[in-house]
Amino acid sequence: MKSAAFSIEGISFETEKPVRLHIKDGLISAIEEIDTISDDFANSIIAPGLIDNQVNGFGGVDFSGSELTPSDVAKSARALLEEGVTTFLPTLVTARHEALIRNFGILRKALLSDEQLNLSVPGFHLEGPYISALEGYRGCHPSEHIRQPDWSEFLKYQDAAGGKIIQVTLAPELEGALEFIGKCTEAGIITSIGNTNATATEINLAVEAGARISTHLGNGCANFIHRHNNPIWPQLANDLLVPSLIADGHHLLPEEIKVFCRVKGFENIILTSDVVYLSGMKPGKYNFMGSEVTLTPGGMLLNEELNCLAGASFPILKGVENVMKFTGCSLAEAVRMASSNVARVYGLNDRGSLSPGKRADLILLNRDGNKLTVSKTYLNGKLV
Repeated sequence: MKSAAFSIEGISFETEKPVRLHIKDGLISAIEEIDTISDDFANSIIAPGLIDNQVNGFGGVDFSGSELTPSDVAKSARALLEEGVTTFLPTLVTARHEALIRNFGILRKALLSDEQLNLSVPGFHLEGPYISALEGYRGCHPSEHIRQPDWSEFLKYQDAAGGKIIQVTLAPELEGALEFIGKCTEAGIITSIGNTNATATEINLAVEAGARISTHLGNGCANFIHRHNNPIWPQLANDLLVPSLIADGHHLLPEEIKVFCRVKGFENIILTSDVVYLSGMKPGKYNFMGSEVTLTPGGMLLNEELNCLAGASFPILKGVENVMKFTGCSLAEAVRMASSNVARVYGLNDRGSLSPGKRADLILLNRDGNKLTVSKTYLNGKLV
């Protein structure tokens, strides 16, 4: 998918000055400041393509669904490109052993059969089944399939995935979790703390073993917790943990996001979507993860029986908008939370910023206040 040499113009999302990016062989070859922007790119803001580390499905495609096909995965990726997402981690959640084997195999086949998809997907994310079984902390994960960390079992998932599982979210208080985290770290797999009721000691031991991310901090948590002894404070306090935040306007209150960003700093926050296949569908009742969920007119996905949210319905650009609205941060800071910050944590050194030598994964944005719309998306230097 290498492209011929060409250039694009727009307002830099970082400097707010007119720039021209020169693209050659799929890479940014040079960047220059210019005086005026041509009519073809008028009112466009140039930013790096967005990177989402937790996509459970999109555009009617459920990555954990029983009828998933490789072409479904490619269809979902194309829909994400329209939303400015040039890199994402397909995420499988807690399920039967056989279902995880099957769907990781399908994800692997999808990458092998689609060059464009392979460019967008550096690997897969497994959220569960090694999480807390306690109500509230497990969220909507089916309790009957939650289990203790099992390295030999996980290796079967990794084999089915062709070695492409690059992140595992688990609860460090489980028996065998610390040993499991250590083995993941040795294997170059990022471990993330999530859906957990761990103590401060257990969380810090997990970090010592190699855990580096807090999965959707503030969520995957019971509605009623001890005001001092809960899993949120120690994750905020540990400087080695980078939290991912769902800033869709439903999962966290504005003041929570503001505090989290102040504590960690905008450079140490990852925005994530946690989006599911119901994104873009009409409000109503649906089945998700074996339970009935309600998609409200405002985009909230609610499991009324468990009194918890069932993932998100908005792609990650909504989070970029909201983090500016909630914290007063700049567009540059908000975009970096969904691009270069993610690239740094995952070692995706070929993408995530507007720099010579980086892959030309780019988006052109139109802005009206905090409202952003994607007008064009480039993947590896190709308009897609």
